[in-house]
Amino acid sequence: MRNIKLVLEYDGSRYDGWQKQAGNPKSVTIQDKVESVLTKMEHETVTVIGAARTEAGVHAYAQIANFTTNTDMKLYEIKHYLNRFLPRDIAVVEVAEVPERFHSSFNAKAFRYEYKITMGEVSSVFERKYNYYSFHKLDILKMRQAAKHLIGSHDFKAFSDNKRMKKSTVRTINKIDFYSDINEIVITIEADDFWPNMARIIVGTLIEMGEGNKQPDSMKDILESGNRDQAGMTAEARGLFLQEVLYQ
Repeated sequence: MRNIKLVLEYDGSRYDGWQKQAGNPKSVTIQDKVESVLTKMEHETVTVIGAARTEAGVHAYAQIANFTTNTDMKLYEIKHYLNRFLPRDIAVVEVAEVPERFHSSFNAKAFRYEYKITMGEVSSVFERKYNYYSFHKLDILKMRQAAKHLIGSHDFKAFSDNKRMKKSTVRTINKIDFYSDINEIVITIEADDFWPNMARIIVGTLIEMGEGNKQPDSMKDILESGNRDQAGMTAEARGLFLQEVLYQ
């Protein structure tokens, strides 16, 4: 049995996230599309394991997935087959054979996401599907100051929309970086894991700091409160990209 790793990029605009939804037959997910093509290739049901469960509307530069197979197809043949039959908004950029014990999700050590924000008087027609648009000029210094309170291991319950969360909401954020110019801010967040909507709630809260609606030092109080209502909005999915999955 061979274990095959895929590196995929996708435009998540028209999908209900990465993970297939058994209880929602009308959902269309990235995992559904990839498994459908592989099942056609193998002539039997294939299950694909994804590293990150990106949410509806979220994009990826480098999602990692793996599946097991008995096929004798060469790696480049698998890659060509997938890209021939997958929709044009999903692409397999790399195919590799990995050890049998490799698991794209369990073996991941950290995940890196980036969020794109555009600012200005008029929203760009060409960036509307991939950026959050702010008519306000955001104060990047306040956003940086607020972000410092999130670095390290904390209980991020205040940044989770799942009020029935039974598992620990403690996570470790390794770093939060900012790139900015006159019209754009890109926020990169790297953590050992993310709960649903966690990255987007963090970004939404930082945006409110940048708008002046919340003070940077209040980020510490929000974190300690464990209260979702104290944090900011959930930023739109369209601005979020899975940048990288780290294994070392």
